[in-house]
Formats: sequence, C-alpha cells, structure tokens
Amino acid sequence: MALYDNLFEPIDVGGVTIKNRIVRSPHGTGLQGEALIAYHEARARGGVGMSTVEATGVHPSAPSGIRLFSDDCLPLLEQLSSRVHPHGMKMFHQLYHSGASSGMMPEAWSASAVPNPMGGSMPIAMTKTMIDDVVGAFGDAARRVRDGGLDGVDIHASSGYLIHEFLSPALNKRTDEYGGSFDNRMRFLLEVIASVRDAVGEADFAVGVRLPNEDYVPGGLTAELNAKIAQSVDDLVDYVSLHMGAYWRFHKLIAPADDPLGVEMPANKVITPELKSPTIVVGRIMTMDHASHIVGSGEADMVSMVRALIADPELVNKARRGEEHKIRPCTGSNMGCVGQLMTAGRLSCVVNIAAGKEEAVTHDPQGLTDTTKKLLVVGGGPAGLEFARTAAMRGHDVELHEAMKVLGGQVVMAAGAPGRSDLGAITSWLADEIDALGVKVRLNSMVDEEMVEQIGADEVILATGTTPRSDGFQLSTPAAPIPGYDLPHVYSSWDLFGFGDITNIEGPAVVFDDTGSFEAISAADVLLQAGVPVTMVSRVDAIGQNLPFPPVTTGSARERLMSSDFDFVGGHYLRAINPQEVEVGVLFTERSRRLAARTVVLVGYNEPNRELGERLAATGVTTHLVGDVRGRNSIMTAIHGAAAVARTI
Repeated sequence: MALYDNLFEPIDVGGVTIKNRIVRSPHGTGLQGEALIAYHEARARGGVGMSTVEATGVHPSAPSGIRLFSDDCLPLLEQLSSRVHPHGMKMFHQLYHSGASSGMMPEAWSASAVPNPMGGSMPIAMTKTMIDDVVGAFGDAARRVRDGGLDGVDIHASSGYLIHEFLSPALNKRTDEYGGSFDNRMRFLLEVIASVRDAVGEADFAVGVRLPNEDYVPGGLTAELNAKIAQSVDDLVDYVSLHMGAYWRFHKLIAPADDPLGVEMPANKVITPELKSPTIVVGRIMTMDHASHIVGSGEADMVSMVRALIADPELVNKARRGEEHKIRPCTGSNMGCVGQLMTAGRLSCVVNIAAGKEEAVTHDPQGLTDTTKKLLVVGGGPAGLEFARTAAMRGHDVELHEAMKVLGGQVVMAAGAPGRSDLGAITSWLADEIDALGVKVRLNSMVDEEMVEQIGADEVILATGTTPRSDGFQLSTPAAPIPGYDLPHVYSSWDLFGFGDITNIEGPAVVFDDTGSFEAISAADVLLQAGVPVTMVSRVDAIGQNLPFPPVTTGSARERLMSSDFDFVGGHYLRAINPQEVEVGVLFTERSRRLAARTVVLVGYNEPNRELGERLAATGVTTHLVGDVRGRNSIMTAIHGAAAVARTI
C-alpha cells in the first residue's frame, strides 16, 4: 500500500486531468530526437503524472532545441505524445525567449539594454514591432504544440529570460507603455498569455505560467512583488509554477546539496496561499515524504521532483508499491545533471548511468548472465558497491571485502563535511541493496594474494581507490617536493576529515588546492567550523574551477566560504612551507608573498592503490580496475565505470 495517498490523487489543470501530484517541471537536457523521447518515456513508464519539455525558443531571434517557430517540429512532437500517453502521463512544453542571454546570436533582444551577467553581449531594447512579432510567435508555437498532440504549454516568465526581463524593475528601464509602472511591466506577459489563449482555444489544452518566487537580482523581483504578479494572472492561466533564481545568482536556479531541502518553500509561502489556480513548486524536494507534506499542508498542489526523477525514473511507481527503500537517491551535487549539460552539452547523472541515454541503456541490468562466476570485489566505496550490486543482479556470486570498518570509501569522508551529507545517501543505498541481494560482505579485511587464492574467485575486481601522497608533490613543480611538506603542522585532507592523527588545529590555516575540486572546499569548511581563519591558495584561478560548471556546483559553497573568515588566492603555487608561514608564488614569475599559517592542509593528487592488482596480474589472475584506482577522482566516473564493467562480465 502506498504511504503517501495524497500524492496519488488526480488533479484537474484546466481541461486536463493529471493522474497524480508528482510532476516534472522543464529543465535542459541537451537531447534531441529519439534520445529526448526515450528520456521522457522512461519517466512516463515510471508513473510521473505530468512532464514538461525544456524551455524552447519560440522565435528565430533566439532559437533552441526543437524549432517551435516552424511546422518542422510537428513530427517529433507527434512521436513524443504518442510514446508517453499510453503510460498515462500528460506532456507539456515550455515556451520561452531567452532575451539578453541569447549570447550565440548576432544580437540579443531584451526589454532594455541591460546585459545578462553570463551572456556577454549588450542586448537591443526591443521595438514595438519586435514585441508584437515575439508575442505572435508565442501563440504560433503553442498552436504547434497542441497540433503535435501534447496536452499543454508552460509560458516561461522566470529565470531571467525575456518575459522576466520585462517584469523586473531592475532589468526593465523602458519609458514606454511596457516599462515603468507595475501594470506597464506586466503588459508583455499579459499579451503573451492572450496570444497563446487565442491560438489554442480553451478545451482539453492547458496553459500554465512559470513565475519567479525570488530572483536574487539586486533591485529585482521579491517574493512580495511576485505574489502580485501571480495574482494578476491567476484568472488567466490553468496553473502557476514557481521557481527561484536568475543568472545573477545562478546556483539558485538548480540549488545544490549545500542548500537546505525545500530551499524555495519560504518564498513560495508568500505567493501560493492567495492563488486559486493549481500551483507547482520545486527546489530540492528529494523524497516522497517531503512532497507529501507539501501537498498535505496545502503549500502547493503539485510537486516537481526533477533531479530525483533523473536519478530514478521509477520513483513514483516504487513509492506506490510501498518500495520507497528501492528508490535510487539523488546526491544533489549537480555534477552529473546540469554540470554535464553545461560542459558536455548533454545531461547525465552521478548515480544513474542511463540518464540521458535511455534509448540505449537501461536503468538496471536486464536479464541474467549465461555463465555464473564467483567474483571478488576488493573495496567498498561507490565503485565496489555499484559493481557488486550490478553483478549480483545479473546472477553472479559476489563477495566484497573492505579494509575499513564501514562501507562507503572516500564518500564517508566527503559526506562528513559541511553541506555534503547528501553524498552519503548513494553509498548507504548501495550497501542496503547488496545486502538484500545476498552479497557476502567482509569488513576490516585486507586482501592479499593468499586470500584471493583461498576464496577461489574466477575474477577479481579492484576497487581500492586512492590515498593521499606523502612525498610533497605539487603539479606546478613535479620534479621537486614542496620544501617543508614534512613539517609537523602540515596535513592531508584525510587527516582533517578524521582519517589521520591531527590533534590540534591552530589558526591561521592555509589550504593548498592543487586539483580545483570540492575536496579543498570541504577542507576549508572543516577548518572554519573549528574556528580558525582560512586562506585557500590554489593552483587554479577560481574556487572549484575544475568541477563541471562551477556556477551550479560550487556557487553556494563559494558564498558560504566568502561569508566567513576566509580568503582566496588563485593562480599560485607553494614555494615553501615554514613553521609559521607559507611562501606562495606565481609560476614562471618572481612574484612571491608570505601568508601566516600555523596549520597547512595539502589537497593534491592521490596515489592509486594498484599494488594488489599488479601482483595479481603477474600471477595470471583476471583482474578489473574500477573507480578511482583507475586514476580518476570522481564519484560519477566510479559509479558509471563500475556499472559498465559489471554489465559485461
């Protein structure tokens, strides 16, 4: 029996009935054609009530994704609707114009000549002719969506895009009938809604609007102003969807794990109580329990769980069957979804290897192996756990040995840092999964060649990870160690995270970041919690620079650090460590400066633990390397690589 019956009640949105309250608001995927259809179809199969295709440009001045400004889009829309409707999911499409952020076009159009902070170009303040053209294009695009068999449209008036730019007192500097007063700033949105309504009619096709709740543009739209906007359109639309953020504070658009669960709800509570239309909310709502509370308390009528459904498209069905413990959890890091979208151009997921590849890859392995093998997994971090789960599901006899007293590997350390606890959800879930699958687990077990022989495994999977180097290596000076690296007040991040012998943290502290990863951020967080001032010195130029798309992966952490007794020195290396200070410099220059440091934490490149694998290979034992032991330091590559190997053995 389902635990959350209120989430499985249908709701009418205009002339469209949505079968439950779990929906997917629009988000970028970078997918096209069959890949896009398969992505949405997987969530439809998984029980989602409604899903919305990502924001798509309605006008040639700002094209994106599907060409909604041409009838060429109709065959794809027809295929999409025909594939998702048999599963009972309603399919909407978000309509937008990207406004000042249309950086790839020869010119960007906006309400006023105010550039987008990430767009890089000065937009043109739209003329009345341009405005009328775009207003008409919204209606034409909506008609095509209807003719393609979809169930509704979502008018995007949030996230700092064109309609938002007209609504905002900070971004709209116009002096004509589209600027100045509240009513004038509303005019463009009202004309767009009217154009869409005229184009699609009223019956069996829903028209919703996505509005900001807080946009974090200085001088922009507050929750109180957005409540007034929402009330002004309440009678004109079939639902109101709320979403936080704009490009001035980009990470609020896709709040990372540093932000609290339900981060947008305080702003939503200012807006939703006064609305008659059904409401949709989003923002780090990761569990069905949380979603049920939001609906049950009347804070919203529908809950969008985008990243949770990227991680597990079967979330709704599993919850309905009373199998919530089977839901693969999202870690909230943004490394796989928006991080990969913004760097590789295609959505992925840290924990779900099939995300964005549903046309070719299944979420879980399908079918049993033809030849059952006895497999020994050495290492119980995310790679070892993922391999063990996948191999056991395929019917192999799996035994896992972990040298520590707990499973989880480096995730145990990472999850213990401030703002990072969500990371531990995936290894805890994997541990429960392999237990249910009957995988034999041995903790506090150091594996050597003799043990491998005793176990009699057909193949060995080495998931032994990495350990910090102790030779003073830094990438800037690979031929020589850092002078003073062996002084007693110099530690590795592992020492700081509780896996070493650090006994006394004295300030001021210096964290040296050689990798541009989150490890140095977490080290700084721990030191700041201990009450000492921290300076991060980094080989790279920005905090977390080598992570996927730092604005959404480290933006919140950067704000947290900069709000503390913290300073950052980028583009430097360590010239020397002394008992009371460090000397830092800029490579290939004479620049040098000294920073007081009573505690120094080195975050560098770890050493892969390959010794056992090398010895086993020499004896002819078939050995596979998965996870960080391969030389990468990423939970995403660990999980994806391990699952890929397990599906081939």
